[in-house]
Amino acid sequence: MAPAVLLRLAPSPPYPQNPPPRRRSPASACGASRRDFAIHTAIASASAAAAVSVRPATAAAADEEAPPGEPSQNKKGSPLLGGIANTKSWSQYYGSGFSIRVPPSFDDILEPEEFNVGMTYYGDKAKPRTYAARFASPDRSELVSVVIKPSNQLKITFLEAKDITDLGTLKEASKIFVPGGAKLYSARTIKVKDEDDIRTYYFYEFGVDKEHVAVMATVNSGKTYIAGATAPETKWDDDGVKLRSAAVSLSVL
Repeated sequence: MAPAVLLRLAPSPPYPQNPPPRRRSPASACGASRRDFAIHTAIASASAAAAVSVRPATAAAADEEAPPGEPSQNKKGSPLLGGIANTKSWSQYYGSGFSIRVPPSFDDILEPEEFNVGMTYYGDKAKPRTYAARFASPDRSELVSVVIKPSNQLKITFLEAKDITDLGTLKEASKIFVPGGAKLYSARTIKVKDEDDIRTYYFYEFGVDKEHVAVMATVNSGKTYIAGATAPETKWDDDGVKLRSAAVSLSVL
C-alpha cells in the first residue's frame, strides 16, 4: 500500500477573512460542451452508486514504498505526487464545510443559479447542486472544482461514513473516484494533521479522454468532499504542479 504522507495545516477560521472576488467573464456563461461533460465525468465520477459496475483503471495503484530516507516515487519515477507548489500566497476559498486554494488568475465560474439550487420555499425535494465550487483559467482550458456527495451514495451502507477508509482501501476506492478505462498515474494515501485529529485523504492522478486529472478526496460527517483539477494532457507538463497543488490544498472545516 502507498506510504502515507503527513501534512500539517494551520488552523483555519470558520469563515472567510479575505474571500477571493467573484469575477465574471462572458466565456463562463457558455453552454455545456462535450469536453465539459468529459471533465465532469472525471471529477464527479463519484456520483455513481457503488452498486453500478465500474471497469478497473488500466494501471494498478502506485503503491510501492521507497527505502527509508528516500523520497517516494510514483509510476513515472518522479517525486511523491509529482511535485507540489507552495500555495500560501494564493487566495483561499471557503465553501460549505471546506476550503481550497485558488491558483492565481483563475476566475470563479460557478453560475449564479447554481448558488440557489437546493433552495425551495415549498418543502419539495430540492435538486442537488452539481458543484460546490468551480474555478477556471482565463482561457477556460484548466479547471479546479469541488463536488460534495453523501457518502452513502458512493457505497451502499446504513452506517455514516466517518473516514474515507470507510469507502474502502486506496485501491478499492479507486473504483469510485477514477473513471473506468482511465490511465492511472499515481494513487496515494495522505494524512493531514488538523486541530483535533489526523484526517485521511485519498489522492489519484490519471488521464482520461485526452485530459489529465488530479483528484483529492476525504470524508467528514457522512459527506465525501472531492476536489478535482484538470487540463488537457498537452498543458499538464507546464501547469501540472499548479493544478495538482490546488487539488491537494482541499481541507475540510
